[in-house]
Amino acid sequence: MSKNHPLPAYPVAPDGLTVEDLLAYDRIIVAFSGGKDSVACLLHILSLGVSKDKIELWHHDIDGNEGSELMDWPVTRDYCRKFAEAFELPLYFSWKEGGFEGEMLRNESLTRPNRFEMPDGTIGQAGGVRGKKNTRMKFPQVTANLMTRWCSAYLKIDVCVAALNNQDRFHEGKTLVITGERAQESSARAKYEVFEPHKADRRDGKRVQRHIDAWRPVHKWTEEQVWAIFEAFKVNPHPCYRVGFSRCSCMPCIFGNADQWATVKKLDPARFDKLAAYEADFGVTLKRKVSLPVLAEKGTAYTMSAEEVAIAMGREYHEPIFVEEWKLPSGAYGESCGPV
Repeated sequence: MSKNHPLPAYPVAPDGLTVEDLLAYDRIIVAFSGGKDSVACLLHILSLGVSKDKIELWHHDIDGNEGSELMDWPVTRDYCRKFAEAFELPLYFSWKEGGFEGEMLRNESLTRPNRFEMPDGTIGQAGGVRGKKNTRMKFPQVTANLMTRWCSAYLKIDVCVAALNNQDRFHEGKTLVITGERAQESSARAKYEVFEPHKADRRDGKRVQRHIDAWRPVHKWTEEQVWAIFEAFKVNPHPCYRVGFSRCSCMPCIFGNADQWATVKKLDPARFDKLAAYEADFGVTLKRKVSLPVLAEKGTAYTMSAEEVAIAMGREYHEPIFVEEWKLPSGAYGESCGPV
């Protein structure tokens, strides 16, 4: 955080880990989507007094880095960059080669490699050279099962694990990985552990030692608490919230309802048409019981200004990260349509 924006006096109620516990970690990684819950995680640990020297932000590009523009909000990548600069924190991008679209179009082929930025400026790579060839040729389906809803597993969770498994720096010391799942979002997420060993942990390994824990610091928070810490820090939220969305997931999220899909069609007709064309090609609709064109026709697009649309759909983010007069965005407390 810049010297012009000191930490606010925010009432902190630690859940799961104390300040003393956090001081024991050599590095703390915040899985940073740019959405409200990942931002709240960062603000929370800063409120607890964690030194910025320990913190890294990791952003997983859902569309990859090879030119696909099917799922991410156009502004997300630069919003995350500007956010990290404002807070004076390192930001590392990681992705599945080909992103969502490449994985969806797998046809008797291996999954592609995972790639990740490293502190020395190089790009690491892991996976994609062995395993079982298979075919997807359909969208991930709306379910809590991560094998069927493969977007979360293949484009976020596995990418993070690959980046942890394939950097020698994690063989030394203790690492904490923070994610922003909240129990309020779904019955499935309500069952998540607040604190547990991470999937990449190998503290008892014979050849490789990695002490990596996973913590969900806002797991028990309400949405009201999330927006309260935004207001305390005067942080300008991701532009998607100002055009009516209540979650900063993919822009055309598979969980979206009729109103959200009508809004996607309004925001980016060409993208919507491409998604609908994939449904027709696959012969399997994203929602199973209804096609995207029919679903969007049933909905009403959110009301938004041309200025707000331009910001959300731009590739560069030019607004301030800190604002003097903070306002609750129109998407707050809206239709979450999150993981079931």
